Amino acid sequence: MTVERGLRLMAGCMVLLSIALAHFISPYCLLLTAFVGLNLVQSVFTNWCPAMAILRAMGLKDAGCSPIH
Repeated sequence: MTVERGLRLMAGCMVLLSIALAHFISPYCLLLTAFVGLNLVQSVFTNWCPAMAILRAMGLKDAGCSPIH
């Protein structure tokens, strides 16, 4: 798995988790979805995302480093 795919997986899981928490616990849990969205938007402009740094530290490689078969 690449960093980019890992980031999409992480963001999607966080959004689904916040929706479930909002349904079962409190609508304020939707703030997690807003945080994920804002983080994705800021990464477009700054070309930096904290989650990508974490995924790289975990050993995932960038998409450009993956061999194409």
